Amino acid sequence: MAILGLAEVENSAVIEDLVARPSLKERKYRVVHVDGPDRRGVDVALIYNPAMYKVYAHKSNRLTLPNDSSFRSRDQLLVSGVLDGDTTHVIVAHWPSRRGGQKASDPNRRAAAELGRRLIDSLTAIGPRHRILYMGDLNDDPVNASVTRYLKASGEKSKAVGSTLYNPMYDPYQKGVGSLAWRDSWNLFDRIVINTPLLTGEGGRYKYYGARIYNEEFLRQKEGAFAGYPFRSFVGDTYPRRIQR
Repeated sequence: MAILGLAEVENSAVIEDLVARPSLKERKYRVVHVDGPDRRGVDVALIYNPAMYKVYAHKSNRLTLPNDSSFRSRDQLLVSGVLDGDTTHVIVAHWPSRRGGQKASDPNRRAAAELGRRLIDSLTAIGPRHRILYMGDLNDDPVNASVTRYLKASGEKSKAVGSTLYNPMYDPYQKGVGSLAWRDSWNLFDRIVINTPLLTGEGGRYKYYGARIYNEEFLRQKEGAFAGYPFRSFVGDTYPRRIQR
């Protein structure tokens, strides 16, 4: 593994503990994490392999709303480095939730998409052939306006030119595949979106090969009313049982 983006991170210590576990320690993974303003205390972070990805800069970017000075949400973490010779920028995001209803909360995610778009445009202006990955829990599906219009991500490779990004999760979503289930329907909030140089391979070593959702059997509920749903580590304040392979 070269790069792993994380959401719902409580603090740096939990990630440092993770990469220090005996099964991972010898890989010498490093962590990029910055405490953010979220009221629940959850952030985004990046784990990377320094033998493959040479990080030279990172910055945490604050999401604000012009008409709500009390608004608090996750920062968007920009990490810049060189991946096997290719200058590669990774933006890890966790957009505002749908609490209060999808329609009422739409402006918050659109603001998050606009922040991501500004970051991507700035990076592109500096290095038009640099690779860019925008990843995380966006709390919106691939067809929502925040993704298609404000982040400017298309599910069609032929349209992913210029400033338009490519969204590999569009086709799986259209086929009914998701990363979370809610009230008998699937959503695909979690994704990685890429820019044109990474899609085509132009000007570097790497190009897009494929994407899939990791949905192994041990991660799915096996019985009851929620059979087939992703296994929940917590149900309210209850920790029902450990996931076992």
